[in-house]
Amino acid sequence: MKDSIHQRHIRVAVSYFAMAALLGVLLRSYPIFSFGFNYRYMVHAHSHIALLGWVYVALTTIIHYCFMEKGASDKKYTRIFWFTQVSLVGMLLTFPFQGYALFSIFFSTLFLIMSYVFFHYFSKNSDPKLRYGNGLRCIKAALWYMVISSLGPWALGIIMGTLGAQSIWYRMAIYFYLHFQYNGWMTLALIGLFLFAMERLGTAIPQKSFMRFFWILNVGVVLTFFLSTLWAEPSPLLYVLAGIGAIAQGYSLFLLWTMTKNRIKTLSLSKLQVLLLKTTVLLVFIKITLQLLTALPYFARIATIYPDLTIGYLHMTFLGMISIGLFFLVDYFRLFPISKRGFRWYFWGFLITEILIFYKGFAAWVQWPIFSGYVEILALASLSILCGLLLLMALNRNRT
Repeated sequence: MKDSIHQRHIRVAVSYFAMAALLGVLLRSYPIFSFGFNYRYMVHAHSHIALLGWVYVALTTIIHYCFMEKGASDKKYTRIFWFTQVSLVGMLLTFPFQGYALFSIFFSTLFLIMSYVFFHYFSKNSDPKLRYGNGLRCIKAALWYMVISSLGPWALGIIMGTLGAQSIWYRMAIYFYLHFQYNGWMTLALIGLFLFAMERLGTAIPQKSFMRFFWILNVGVVLTFFLSTLWAEPSPLLYVLAGIGAIAQGYSLFLLWTMTKNRIKTLSLSKLQVLLLKTTVLLVFIKITLQLLTALPYFARIATIYPDLTIGYLHMTFLGMISIGLFFLVDYFRLFPISKRGFRWYFWGFLITEILIFYKGFAAWVQWPIFSGYVEILALASLSILCGLLLLMALNRNRT
């Protein structure tokens, strides 16, 4: 029974991902068909459903599956889950039509409250047998970063009421939220779940080595926030701190790789799971490299002037590293099997959109022209992502 609950919840998460992908196709097709919707409002809906509907629901479901004590208040977890869905559906039905306004803010606030409730529920009910595991340490840190990231949305209301949306602090609050979401909450959660997968097979990293990695990573997570401030051209000290953070984060992930690479064989991965894991690791390497570059003043300024480079980076992080990492986990734990054909459609759509988005930013930088058919190809590649997700859902539609 427990497995079937989590399988259903992962299908809900993937459904949100497909909905976010559909909104992405509409956004990419906007210049072609001149739809009547408000583009900015639709962007809000797309981003909220992708981050909170897909990533949050998938991560919290897998975390509950792996770390909660068996028989521990499943009814309470179910209530938390469905109240969270009310907030997500509310955002889906309000953001496209009003952007940030009364009802969308109400449902966004409800989501934040439910995320706090899940945090408290997990803290009280995690399996005591896993108390000293390295995986659980990472999950607890991840959930703290999730809570810390929520200070950004709370600050937005104060900033809009006092300084206005044109203030640099408005953007700072948004970047604060995004940074601690994907560098803190999501990254630590993925690592924690990966370590748990090895620990349950008796393959744990030595405690001293793990703690060294863990603290360097956390230093990196905190200091790389300053990368998100460099667009404002702050004092040289913040460039130094951002650079130290990027180096620390990169070094910690290198340590993790060296500690786990020879232990991965104990997981008995399928060929597809190996592909998913290797792809995730490659994208982590690319992400760290880009972070190191943007710690340099010249490249920080380039990323600010040409926003497509930042958009490409964020899409690579969420659609690539985090989502493909989640594909690996849901397949490995047998909660949502990933088919090769569905993943192929998804990956090629992701790869082509990344190439096109980065090309547009690079072309603006070096003053190259945008080739004919660019918009149409980008829309078709986005459609490929949606088709891949629909294929994955079709494979799982009869699972119970």
